[in-house]
Amino acid sequence: MDPTTPTPASVADADCAREPIHLSGAIQPHGYLLSCSLPDWTVQHASANVAALLDMAPEAVIGHSLREHVADEVLTPLLEVIDMLEPGAPPQRAAIGNIGAMAHLCDFVVHVADGLVHIELEPRDGLPARQTPTVVAQRMIARVSGAIDMRGFHQRTAEEIRALTGYDRVMIYRFRHDDAGEVIAEARADDMEPFLGLRYPASDIPAQARALYVRNRIRVIPDVMYTPVPILPGVDAGGAPLDLSQHMLRSVSPVHIEYLKNMGVGASMSISIVGNGRLWGLIACHHREPRLVPPSVRAAADMFSLFVSMRVAAAEQTISALQDDRARDARERLALRLTGQEHIATALGETMDILDAMLPCDGIALRSDGQWTTHGRTPTLEGLSNALQWARRHGVERLPATNIAATWAIPNANDGLAGVLAIPFGRRDDWLLFFRAEQVEDVVWAGDPRKPMVSTDDGVRIAPRKSFASWRETVRGHAMPWSDADRSAAERLRWLLQERPWQPLPDDAVNVRDMRMFRRRHVIAEQKSRLDQLGALLDGLGHLEDEETARIGARIAELEAELRQLMHGSAIE
Repeated sequence: MDPTTPTPASVADADCAREPIHLSGAIQPHGYLLSCSLPDWTVQHASANVAALLDMAPEAVIGHSLREHVADEVLTPLLEVIDMLEPGAPPQRAAIGNIGAMAHLCDFVVHVADGLVHIELEPRDGLPARQTPTVVAQRMIARVSGAIDMRGFHQRTAEEIRALTGYDRVMIYRFRHDDAGEVIAEARADDMEPFLGLRYPASDIPAQARALYVRNRIRVIPDVMYTPVPILPGVDAGGAPLDLSQHMLRSVSPVHIEYLKNMGVGASMSISIVGNGRLWGLIACHHREPRLVPPSVRAAADMFSLFVSMRVAAAEQTISALQDDRARDARERLALRLTGQEHIATALGETMDILDAMLPCDGIALRSDGQWTTHGRTPTLEGLSNALQWARRHGVERLPATNIAATWAIPNANDGLAGVLAIPFGRRDDWLLFFRAEQVEDVVWAGDPRKPMVSTDDGVRIAPRKSFASWRETVRGHAMPWSDADRSAAERLRWLLQERPWQPLPDDAVNVRDMRMFRRRHVIAEQKSRLDQLGALLDGLGHLEDEETARIGARIAELEAELRQLMHGSAIE
């Protein structure tokens, strides 16, 4: 079959990925929605169930001020939260207050979007929590902080969330490089089948769903058997469907509901783990019966998840920093070895061990002047030629890289290698090819990962999977993926090879000084890169208290002053 020909499965997956899940036009029935325009709090949209809250039909509420139903002492703290919110920011729990003629006590959650203030209300059925969400979250953080490694940290995280929420099962669900998911930690009831180690296909959580998990960190479904409550009117002022991307009460996709039912799940909650703006994974909670977790408990879980996200991001940053340090050391050694060499290709051929330390791989091939020099495990000559042709076709925008043998290899010529990353350099079509061996993997899927299809009058459409029984598959032809750190190291290697013409340097004082100056500039460039990485880390520190923020600001000011002093000193010299 032509690999470019769409299969029924790929067409159905595409249909699923295009489902407008943020335009459901409805909310779940455990809460109420009122969307208002300021400054007069005029209600523009209301959920159809507000009659139970305000004792009047939604049509009688829309167009009137919310002040008719809520006292100013409740609306004032909402305004204080709104003033701190930016459009697109996640919903914030803003107040607890009474609403309506019967003075129903509710939790108020607000966010700002499309020029409106959206207020989501959930009735309080019991007494207030004895401890604030902040205190609860701090206690949870203290208990998981003692984990000696990330595996133990994830396990403690699952246990803490289960103890907090009371769900039957809590899983740490990590997204892989191919967007498939894997359960890496689990806390569950003793009589439940373990899901630890199971893998789920990427299509189970399509791209648009992952995007919503980044925008809205927590999602709860208290009862999968719920009937959606429509929002009135169902379109905005311009006649477009309402965008419910940030609404906590948003009614979820019917496909997802059927998926949960097929798993035997009666209620669920998902908490996002986000690192450096990317959805790293989820804390996935399942219960066999309907279960409503109060907003105060969800607020504590949300605060705790921020710490989990930072810990995960810090762990990945540490790994990247260690790799970057190794690559930096190797580049410096390579620069010294290349300086003064008349033929860079010959010099590179003699420094393959340094290149090996710069970029984790199983083999390296250098192609210069039509000749190959190899190190470690590399394809046959025919395989090298095929890999080079593939690299030339894909090396225009960025360095070509793949971890899948089928994209570049030919049968019986790649010697079990699956990954290749290529670096073009010089002016004579010179290339460095880094290879990685395939990793034969015995994968245990939660059911057959191939989406089942259903026939309709107009073709084949996606359907939720009905079976989650373990399904084993041996995966071949895939190597460990090239990480962002790998690609960054490769880009810097190319920069090193092209930074300046490598000419022979006579052994005299002037050229020794030039060589030292080159190394200094190289080191300064590396330090600048490290500062850029630290700048990216600062984006994740918005949770810090004023005192901690001030302390970091003072340290940055000291560093800035020291750098300026060094610049002034060098200018005097």
